[in-house]
Amino acid sequence: MKYLLIGLSLSIMMDSVKANTVYDESLNARQQCIVTIAAFTANGNLAKLNNAIHEGLEAGLTVSEIKEVIIQMYAYAGFPRSLNALHTMMDILKERKSKGINDPEGKKSSPYPNNKSSLEFGSENQTRLVGSPVKGDVYEFAPAIDQFLKEHLFGDIFGRDILDWQTREVATIAALASLGGTDNQLRSHFKVGMNNGLTKDQLDNIVSIIRTKVGETEGNNAAKILRAVLGLEEGVKKEKSANSNFVGTVSVKMLVNPDSLFNTQMGAVTFEPGARTNWHYHPSGQILIITDGTAYYQEKGKPKQILSKGQIVKCPPNVQHWHGATQHGSMTHLALTPDLKMGGVVWLQKVTDEEYESKK
Repeated sequence: MKYLLIGLSLSIMMDSVKANTVYDESLNARQQCIVTIAAFTANGNLAKLNNAIHEGLEAGLTVSEIKEVIIQMYAYAGFPRSLNALHTMMDILKERKSKGINDPEGKKSSPYPNNKSSLEFGSENQTRLVGSPVKGDVYEFAPAIDQFLKEHLFGDIFGRDILDWQTREVATIAALASLGGTDNQLRSHFKVGMNNGLTKDQLDNIVSIIRTKVGETEGNNAAKILRAVLGLEEGVKKEKSANSNFVGTVSVKMLVNPDSLFNTQMGAVTFEPGARTNWHYHPSGQILIITDGTAYYQEKGKPKQILSKGQIVKCPPNVQHWHGATQHGSMTHLALTPDLKMGGVVWLQKVTDEEYESKK
């Protein structure tokens, strides 16, 4: 893999970025409305849903976006709740139209890929959403539920591009937090949300909205689960774990998260001596910029590279690779992932000690 030397001081460039760029770490008005629409659809509070839909339309959500949130909710709260919510929305739109308000319809979903079955399409989507293939005792106990999840939820529903995956996770987290009795699922979707670019502040924002608009009990429970998840995530980064996507001590600071304008994510990742990622790939590729120390980088089937501060490596889409620090010192790089609509990182097997120490 060819790499380029940066022609100007990276530290000066980064200082300039910090000085002149402000990153919005909270939910925008449209996303906040999606939280309440999803929550009140899921828990069946139609009076509050009425207000939430009005607020969503006024905030700029299209008819198709709100319908899509409500349709998605049937996978978590059942057909009766979604159908009741759709009837509520129909009445709202009729009322608004009678007052001369013509709300924008919004886009329609693109066709599904015709070269894949629902199971293949959904399995790929699920793996990209979660960051690794999903397995578990419950799916071995009841294989049908695994098939239905992959085919229908992650294929038929998450495969519709009216909403992006980050937005769908905002809606899912809000619904699960409002339902009660879904702590395990809420815990999982907090993690999936972070895997798809939701920040701690945005997740805190969801929890705050649940607490103030849905109920203090639901909000406090969601806050407790989120704290546990964030603690677990920090533990994964700072401990050697058989279930981690890293070996050794790794810390991540997100600098850029995807939004309605840029589907791009960038983080500053620090690896302590001997630490490295698992093998993985990015459907849209990845750019790494070494900002401190010396890095190892290797693509599957190619020699391991040694990169110094100021060097850049561009990894093509869907190419398996790993990167990390040497045995002798820590390393920090910026990791930039473009076009996240193509999917998030897909984690694979660990880099063995033999692979890590090999000079080839």
